[in-house]
Amino acid sequence: MSLSMNDKLTLLQYAINKYDSENTIKEKLNGILSTKDVERGIDTLIATQRVRRIGPDVIQNNVSHTELPELPDNLKEIVDRI
Repeated sequence: MSLSMNDKLTLLQYAINKYDSENTIKEKLNGILSTKDVERGIDTLIATQRVRRIGPDVIQNNVSHTELPELPDNLKEIVDRI
């Protein structure tokens, strides 16, 4: 499955919503996104203030700055599986 950069970022935000551990997120998305894609996506989300780091391995959506984007149909099944 080929995902756009926006799809990858949305998927990451929903994964972060479910799990706050960066390592757990990498494990859950293994096979869907490469580790490099996950790390790059998290860095992008932090830089755009959609996600914040609150500890060495803990990240969370920055809901005070932005809401979770609407989940596109093509990502719903993936989010349900992780």
